[in-house]
Amino acid sequence: MKKKAGLLFMLTVMSVFLAGCSDFKEPISASSEGIWSKYIVWPLVSLIETFKEILGTYGLGIIAVTIIIRLILLPLTLKQTQSSKQMQAIQPKLAALKEKYKSKDAVTQEKYREEMQAVMSENKVNPVAGCLPVLVQMPILIGFYHAISRMNATPEIPLGKFFVFDLATPSITLAVFAGIMQFLVLRTGPAMDNPQMKIMMYIMPFFIMIFGSFLPAALALYWVVGNTISIIQNIFIYKPFKKKEVVIEQPKGKGGAKRK
Repeated sequence: MKKKAGLLFMLTVMSVFLAGCSDFKEPISASSEGIWSKYIVWPLVSLIETFKEILGTYGLGIIAVTIIIRLILLPLTLKQTQSSKQMQAIQPKLAALKEKYKSKDAVTQEKYREEMQAVMSENKVNPVAGCLPVLVQMPILIGFYHAISRMNATPEIPLGKFFVFDLATPSITLAVFAGIMQFLVLRTGPAMDNPQMKIMMYIMPFFIMIFGSFLPAALALYWVVGNTISIIQNIFIYKPFKKKEVVIEQPKGKGGAKRK
């Protein structure tokens, strides 16, 4: 039942996202039709416009709204972080179980799943708990991304400049800076034992640099500000400069291995 509910929720989120994608480069206004445009994108555009009137430029308006959104989402971020830390804490035990039950036959794998569930229950770890905050955050963050893109497509909204950067046109400098900041976000985040995740850590910043080189500089500015906030959060939450080695427990008779 829980799986069906989770699948239904995921399909709902994807449907809303895909509905918004079709209007990605369309102008935005109070009369724009569609749930995505009317209830997510336009309110965010209105908020940016409000702060533009207060602070004087769209660049400062984007920065202000980015900060506000991140502060609103902070409790969810902390919940996600707590779940991530709990999973990281039991990784040595899970790795030991995987080594102990490495045979792929059905009986062994069933025993592996039972003991893995027992370890999670004993340590009060719910692997699904870290997913819900992400699902809640994604529509808001994607909506903000769309808001900036559609503002750029609206002739009545001149984004203007932020320092020397024309927010309506691509900026390679801001794109590169956004990629560097993304790399720092991943470096200051939780330690990664998964080789695929480590590869992604190096690939993702390059994707941001590439996309940022073709998209309006306003989006790169959004990435830079958002990633700066994420780095600050990571420093206080994960304390990356004090990371310790994680000792992977091994079954009796085998030597332990260390991973950073």
